[in-house]
Amino acid sequence: MLVDLTLKDFLNKVAGSDPVPGGGSIAALNGAVAAGLATMVSRLTIGKKGYEASEEVMTHMQELTLQLLDEFISFIDKDSEAYNDVFACFKMPKDTDEEKAVRSSAIQEATKQAALIPMEVARKALGMMVVIADVVRLGNRNTVTDACVSMIAARSAVLGALLNVRINLGSLKDKEFAEKLQTEADVLEQLAYQREKEVLDAINQELHI
Repeated sequence: MLVDLTLKDFLNKVAGSDPVPGGGSIAALNGAVAAGLATMVSRLTIGKKGYEASEEVMTHMQELTLQLLDEFISFIDKDSEAYNDVFACFKMPKDTDEEKAVRSSAIQEATKQAALIPMEVARKALGMMVVIADVVRLGNRNTVTDACVSMIAARSAVLGALLNVRINLGSLKDKEFAEKLQTEADVLEQLAYQREKEVLDAINQELHI
């Protein structure tokens, strides 16, 4: 599994000539990085003098981001597996009309899954941006830039995942399914930009000397 590799081995694999792990897995990795950083900021806030009023909320934030961390880690492999499934379908026999029909149906179903997996990454990352915004607002001020990097990573997870959704939609015959995901993708993209901007604008103003 990809997630069992060392960081160096994983990155060398990304830099290799195989198509996986690709952008979808990296989008999930960005989500995991965002969740990890948000968890760190929560832990560096809980129990610290001056943050007593935020402790209960930050404890809850930590629970959420730890759960999301595990989920994003699992999506690193799930995305690569989805690509491999599509590729395997293209290798299916196509000598007879029946084989062609079975192959075509398999390709369509695998491609749907290859779109749905990054869509789930995008949904989760966008939802996490709300959590991160609270971590930025209530967290230890000495770690506010770490929380902002978490927000940036979450936005990258959303946008990267959505690109991997969109690239799969064009080859789908189920146009209703494709259009539904395309519409959702457009909404998620705009919300991701908006949520990141709101946080970064506020913190850049706070840090301005």
